[in-house]
Amino acid sequence: MKLLTWNIQWGLGCDGRLDLARIARTAREWCDADVFCFQEVSANFEALDGGENQPRVLADLFPDYRPIFRPAVELGDRDGRSRVFGNMILSRLPVLQVTSHMLPWPAEEGRSMQRQALEAVVASNLGAVRIMTCHLEYHFETHRQAQVARILELNEEAQQRSRLSYRDPSDGPYRDQDRPVGTVLCGDFNLGPDDPLYEAILTRRSPGQQSFVDAWRVVHGQRPHEPTVGIADAKQWPQGPHCRDYVFVTEDLAPRIRSVRVNGVTTASDHQPIAVELT
Repeated sequence: MKLLTWNIQWGLGCDGRLDLARIARTAREWCDADVFCFQEVSANFEALDGGENQPRVLADLFPDYRPIFRPAVELGDRDGRSRVFGNMILSRLPVLQVTSHMLPWPAEEGRSMQRQALEAVVASNLGAVRIMTCHLEYHFETHRQAQVARILELNEEAQQRSRLSYRDPSDGPYRDQDRPVGTVLCGDFNLGPDDPLYEAILTRRSPGQQSFVDAWRVVHGQRPHEPTVGIADAKQWPQGPHCRDYVFVTEDLAPRIRSVRVNGVTTASDHQPIAVELT
C-alpha cells in the first residue's frame, strides 16, 4: 500500500501561481499512491482559491479515486454560499468507513481556527487500515497540545473497540466493519522533531496499547528528517528548511514499512509531499 501526504496550500505554488492540476500531476508522477492525503483544501474563499470548488476539482483530477472531503471550517454568508476549508483523502482502495473528528479549539485571544482529523478505513492487501490525516494549529502551542492529546485518545478508543467481541451483522448504521490491522496518522503537525509534542505522539498511553512510531525513523534511524517546508519559500519560512510534516504508524504496522521519501524538489506548494510504502 502506497500513501502520499501533502499540505497543498490550496494549490498555491512558491511561484505565486494557483494550480491544482500541477498539484495532481506532481503527486501522481512522483508516487503512484493508493491513497492521497491532502491538507489545506478550500472552496469559495476568494482570496485563497479564486472562488473555485477545490474538492470538486480534485475529484475530477483523480477520476479513478474515491474523493473524501470534510471541512474543518465551514462558514456561510447571506448569499447562500458555503465557504469550506479542510482535509481531503482520495482512495483507489475500497473505503469501508469515514469519520470526521473535530479537534479541540481552546478560546484564546489571537488568530486561530477550527482543526480536524479526517479518518478513512480502507481495505488493502494488508487488511483493513485506518488512515487519519490532520492539520494542527499553527499559532498556539496550547491548541496543538490539546489536539495531539485528542488524536491519541481517538487512537486508544479505536484500539479498545477493535478488541470487543460483539459484532453486529445487520445491514444498517450499527453494522460492524472489518477491524483495522493498524493506523496510519499523517499530515501537517506544525511542530518539529525536537518538540516535546513530537515525543508525546510516540509515547504509549496505557498498557497493551499500540503506540505510534515515526515511519521516517523506522526506515532511516536517527538520520535527521528531511525538510518539508522552507526549501523554496523563505518569506513564509524565514527560519529556513525544517520538518513539520510526518507519517506515523501504529507499532503493528511498523515492520511493514518498506520506504519513506520526501520530495524536496517540487515547488508546487510551500510544503513538500511525503510518500510511504507498506508491504
